Amino acid sequence: MSDKTILVTGATGATGSATIKLLAERGKSVRALVHKEDERSKNLKRQGVEICVGDLLDFDSVRAAVEGIHSAYFIYPIAPGILEATAYFAQAAQEAKLQAIVNMSQASARRVAKSHAAQNHWIAERLFGRSGVPVTHLRPTLFAEWILYFAGFIKAGLLPLPMGTGVHAPITTGDQARVIANILVAPEAHSGQVYPLYGAEEMSFPEMTEMVAQILGKAVRYERTEPTALRAMLQGKGRKFDDDFFWQHLREISIDHHNGVFAGTNDLVEKIGGEKPTTFREFIERNRAALTA
Repeated sequence: MSDKTILVTGATGATGSATIKLLAERGKSVRALVHKEDERSKNLKRQGVEICVGDLLDFDSVRAAVEGIHSAYFIYPIAPGILEATAYFAQAAQEAKLQAIVNMSQASARRVAKSHAAQNHWIAERLFGRSGVPVTHLRPTLFAEWILYFAGFIKAGLLPLPMGTGVHAPITTGDQARVIANILVAPEAHSGQVYPLYGAEEMSFPEMTEMVAQILGKAVRYERTEPTALRAMLQGKGRKFDDDFFWQHLREISIDHHNGVFAGTNDLVEKIGGEKPTTFREFIERNRAALTA
């Protein structure tokens, strides 16, 4: 492998796959860490990406994945295990003498966070910081793609979530991928930085729902729904929605959202990623079919 090979974890996920696409288009040497070989990994292989099958919770497979790597993107889902995965990755990166890690954290990552996932992200940042490997932490606000998770409800004229009138500037995975890719290619200027990432404009979920309704040309109402009730509505809709860890996180970040933890805007997406962030209107217009089909 080239000494400039880039490792992307979560390679078949939203930010991972988008980052790989950008890097491959630029002719970069990319290794993708995936759980298993399937159609998604085959698609990455067709882009010229080296596929490495492994598990972030298996130290030996992580160590093998980082061998010969210049820089790496680390992401872990909202699930138990991030601290173990971070410790493994940090140790493996140190042994392999990586030049940079881009760590996907979150806006609510704080010492005082009540969400287990958010507090664990904060601790994970500290673990990476002690590894001696240069690291850049990204703390995005809520993803615009959240809306797509509720496409079935929106088609029926409803968006149920526990958030109230708090605001955030929804950010797309594509905008984040441009930031991630540019840091991975030239990480030196970003070492040690913590970057809060935001979309184009702050909106509340009721305001977002109004815009969705306007673009779709149909009635869609926002209904503030307690997490326990929402969980019942989503039962059987996917493994994530059956996980106690996820629901504890959602309950606590809905309070954080009300208290302004996810609010804010800045120009980092444009400065680092090279393009202005996608507006929420643009995002919905691009994904109209997913919300109507």
